[in-house]
Amino acid sequence: MIDGFDIRWMWVLLVAIPMVFTIVALLVRSLFEGNIKRNIGKPFIWVIAAVLLGLVTWYLLRPVYSGTQTLHIYFYGILIMVGVIAATVMAYFEARHRKLNPEVILDMLFWAVLGGIIGARLWHIFTPPPSMLVADPTTGNLINPYFAGGYPHLIDIINIRGGGLGIPGAVIGGGLAVWIYCRKNKLTFLTWADIIVPGLALAQAIGRWGNFFNQELYGKPTNLPWKIYIDPLRRVNGYENYDYFHPLFLYESLYNFICMAILLWLGQRFSKRLKEGDLFLIYLILYPIGRFLLDFLRLDASQIAGINANQTFVAIVALISAGLLVYRHKFAKK
Repeated sequence: MIDGFDIRWMWVLLVAIPMVFTIVALLVRSLFEGNIKRNIGKPFIWVIAAVLLGLVTWYLLRPVYSGTQTLHIYFYGILIMVGVIAATVMAYFEARHRKLNPEVILDMLFWAVLGGIIGARLWHIFTPPPSMLVADPTTGNLINPYFAGGYPHLIDIINIRGGGLGIPGAVIGGGLAVWIYCRKNKLTFLTWADIIVPGLALAQAIGRWGNFFNQELYGKPTNLPWKIYIDPLRRVNGYENYDYFHPLFLYESLYNFICMAILLWLGQRFSKRLKEGDLFLIYLILYPIGRFLLDFLRLDASQIAGINANQTFVAIVALISAGLLVYRHKFAKK
């Protein structure tokens, strides 16, 4: 119980009612479109999605229902969803502006978000920050906590209550899901990637403010006027005696807003000169450059020869994307 509310009713509120309304809406839409065969499979997809949502809901609320934990609403999750909604709206109108079917955005939304979450979680699991590493009981070396003891800790891996999502993994996972969707539905991936990336940059800009509420993703100590105070319990080891730090989340948020503006401007200003996929490649240049530079201020990142693993990865992505962009416009056959 939570203030007299039985948690078991969450199943009805979060699963049963949305599932029924979704099925009815899809069937009614099919009747009006006169194309029941095209949409008949969608209700079953949403049934599966609802069941998965129910299982996740039960797992996340289980400690609350058992009385071992109180229910908290995390701003990080809320802001991520706000970012997803904003990105969806932007992509929807961009598709309509290009005289393409905007409902494709709504159809692929579930798969893109699911792929993004899985990718973000896997990225975090395989590249945890140094502060999460634990000492191996045998050797004493610092090792990945999700594989301590020589085997994967499945409960910890799926337990997202403790946080742990990586933006590069989210982009990879979401992009892969969109590619599969486009391939299955015989759509041009590069066209829809161009439509999506401005909204993706906007979603990242909004989602980064979740780090403000969680007091994470801050940079080195500073006394600049826009410094941010970090609670002692949230400070990285070795910086307990410092109070104020660079608001790294703010820098990345502003940079993502700039990326969004650049992508929108390029799409309008050079629409006749751009090829399919150019905006997607430009995004894969712009965001990695910003991430690479900003990570020099990041505290909780392992340094190898002056750069961390994420910097190495995004640098490779930016270089490959820049090479492809130049090749497409200078050397590829027209």
